This record gives sequence, structure tokens and C-alpha cells, in this order.
Amino acid sequence: MDQNRVTAYEVLINISEKNSYSNIELNNRIAEKKPNSPPFVRELVYGVLKNQYSLDYIIGQLSSRKLEKMQICLLVILRMGLYQIIYMDSVPDYAAVDECVKLTKKVAFGRSGFINGVLRNFLRNRDTLKKPEDEKNEVKRLSLTYSIDPWIVRLWLNQYGERAEKLLQASNMKPRLCLRVNTLRIEPAELVERLKQRGVDLREARRVKDLLIVKSGSVIETPEFKEGLFFVQDAASALAVERLAPKEGSTIIDLCAAPGGKSLDSAIIMKNTGRVMSFDVHGNKLHVIEKSAERLGVSVIETREQDSMIENPDLIELGDYVICDAPCSGLGVLDRKPEIKYRKLEDDGRALAEKQFSLLETASKYVKRYGKLMYSTCTINMIENKDVVSRFLKEHSDFKIKEARQLMPDEDGTDGFFYCVMKRQ
Repeated sequence: MDQNRVTAYEVLINISEKNSYSNIELNNRIAEKKPNSPPFVRELVYGVLKNQYSLDYIIGQLSSRKLEKMQICLLVILRMGLYQIIYMDSVPDYAAVDECVKLTKKVAFGRSGFINGVLRNFLRNRDTLKKPEDEKNEVKRLSLTYSIDPWIVRLWLNQYGERAEKLLQASNMKPRLCLRVNTLRIEPAELVERLKQRGVDLREARRVKDLLIVKSGSVIETPEFKEGLFFVQDAASALAVERLAPKEGSTIIDLCAAPGGKSLDSAIIMKNTGRVMSFDVHGNKLHVIEKSAERLGVSVIETREQDSMIENPDLIELGDYVICDAPCSGLGVLDRKPEIKYRKLEDDGRALAEKQFSLLETASKYVKRYGKLMYSTCTINMIENKDVVSRFLKEHSDFKIKEARQLMPDEDGTDGFFYCVMKRQ
């Protein structure tokens, strides 16, 4: 039994049945199962997730059994088999079919003949099957072509018109890996040279200071990572903190801080002076921030478990800078978390926007006079971004916008990310 495919199968099953996040499931299962090719496992998992609707469209044409009545274990195995046949040139067709049959014998006794029949049916008839682009309905065509739930397609068509298809296309692109240089210990040019000697091809970002973009190579296992010379942070998040521009010796309050990128970035910009208070409602995530801070040599971060929806009187007007990175729909990071593409959001995010507004209101009370407040999300849904800020400013005349920007994956090459820096008058 191929351990790589078993690992991928278990990850996909847990994502489907438990609504788990792909990155967490992959890391946990790879650590547990120890497959001999983690890159193969990751490609198969992310490939199936990114193309789930289009794969199901094919399965629906090959099987007389309706998808909604099919056992999830069989559906996952068929998706895995089709993805290998269609997209993975390194896997021969016969091997993809054979390994799926072996896997079925392990997890669904007596159903291997069904899996074998459907996959071989595809090999015989692949050129005669209907294609998503043949669909007449625009929403259905785009949903199937880019494998994304129709509610997101309708939302983006409504908000962005013809540009929506470019956003859909970007959601299936391979995400960029960016490194925030720890300038407490090294300068960007020196780190570039050191990593190049490790076989990592990278360049300095043009628009964001102290950020490197990895073009190829593995960085996490390098001595430079272990020495705390950098941490992983997307350009959009790094740009937002750069525009917040915290000064040395300041007090920063970071609500919803985990996994801690903005807290770490702020501490480094302040040259490890002042105070960074990092809160998160999930106490089990705080160790990630603490571990990263220790690795990077950052000593000014204080972590605390706290529900930031509830006002803390000890924090009133304490922060020179307050970061409110609100929980959101995640529509800007579909390339990193493709499972989000299939999770429907109530009322296009209006209920979520109510919570975001309440969180922002609470965060604003922690800002000193003449201090700065930053609201940010990793989504491109106007309801969660522009509308939340507009409502907040109407009800809080003592705050004025210094800078607001919606970063778009199709145009900016970053995560889809919104930030708004406001100053208290």
C-alpha cells in the first residue's frame, strides 16, 4: 500500500467530514504517517481540493450513481484517481487506477470493482465527455471551470463584474512564498546570498521593505530558518504593517494575533523595543507566536488568551497602535486554503460583517488619542471590508483614514487582502 496516497486520502477525508483546514491536516498527517514523498502528498491533496467541482462534474458523467448518494470514501478515491490521470504527468494512468483499487480494498471492502470501472470508463471516453466551458449558464460555467461554489461566483460578478473571472482564475494559482527578513539579525542582501548557497532561488520584493520572494527551493529546513533569520509572511500582510509604521518604544495591541505574523513584524520594525501585546481567543495557538518569537530573538511580545469581542477595561486607550485583523471569509486566500471554496457563507458575509464591526468598535477603544488603528482582513468581499469601515467611520467621527487599500491576487500578485489605517483625532 502506497503510504503517500494513504496519507493524502486521510487528509481529504478529514477535510470533508470534519471541516478541517488543509494546511493543518497536511502537517499533522505527514508528521504522523511519515510518507516518503511529502511533496507528492501535498500536490495530490491541494490538486484535488482546487479542482473538486470539475472532478465531480466528470464523475457525474461516468457513474450512474448520483454524487450525493455516493459514499464519501468512494468519491474521494475517484477524485484522487482522476486528478492523477488528468494533471500528474509523473503518474502513469495504469498506476493511478491500480493504486486507487488497492486503496479501495483497504477502506471500502467490496467496492474496488466500482472504482476500477469508473476510472477505466474515463480512460475510454475522456475525449467525448462534456466540458464545463460548454455550459450555457454563466454562473454554472464559471463555478465548474474554476471549481468554486456558485455563491462566490455570484458575489464577485456582482461586486467586480467582468473582472470576476480573473479573480476566479487567480484562486487556482500556486501561491507565492514570501519571507520577512529578521533585520534584528541580518540584512536582506546577506540572507539572499546565504540562501542561494543552499540552492534557494529568490529575490527582494520591489514594493515591500525587507521581504524576499522565493522562486524555487526549500527554506524551512535550512540553518537560516533555525537561526531565526526570517519568518514566512505574505507580502500583503507585510505591506499593511509597513504602512502602519509603528515607532520604536511604542505599545502595540494585536487582537486575533495568531499565528503572529503582524506581531512579529511590528516588533522587528520597532527594533525589539516597546511592547507588543498579542491576544487570541484560541489559547492553544499562542504557543506558535511564543515559539516564533523565541526563534527570532524577539523579547517584547506578550501573549494572552482573550476573547477580543469582549471589552477589556485594562486596555482602554493603552495602545499607540492597535491591530484588528478580523476573522473573515478568507476569500483572498483560496489558493492557500482551497477548502474554503466549497463552504457557503450566510447572507454573503453580512452576519460575519456584524461581528467584524463589533470587534472593530471594541478595538477602537484601546487606541490612545492620536494613536493609530488598523483594520484588516484576508478577503476581497466588499461587505466585510469597505462597508465595515464606512459604517465605523460614520459612527466614530474621531477616527480619520490615513490609508486604505484592497490588494488583489490577480493584479498585485499577493493574497487578496484589505487594510485600512486610521488615526484617532
